Amino acid sequence: MPAASAIRVMVVDDQASMRAMVRHALQDLGFRDIRDKAEAAEALEAIRADRVHLILSDYNMPGMTGLEFLKAVRADPVLGKTAFIMLTGSADRGVVQEAAAAGVNNYVVKPFAPAALKEKIERVFGELS
Repeated sequence: MPAASAIRVMVVDDQASMRAMVRHALQDLGFRDIRDKAEAAEALEAIRADRVHLILSDYNMPGMTGLEFLKAVRADPVLGKTAFIMLTGSADRGVVQEAAAAGVNNYVVKPFAPAALKEKIERVFGELS
């Protein structure tokens, strides 16, 4: 049972309002070390410099998509095992299957309730204490 406060999180979404909403939901769940970036390429650089335990990334972003970001993380010998949860505005089965094939740990369909986010994180880390 990891304590949420011990898990370092990177939130990646091109929409500032979504990053703020996810940050607020994480804070309500007890997370304290939450970083965020608007672009996946920036996030990749940041987590290479200072690793995190969990990445929450939007699927549909300009530049590097969430799927490309996931593949870059999985291909990195140091970051490859980092927990990765995809946030998507689409319940499209193809999107979910593509992310699963690339090694996503879980996904959350937007909009979502904080309880749904907690459940998805707990499926990856176990019950949060």
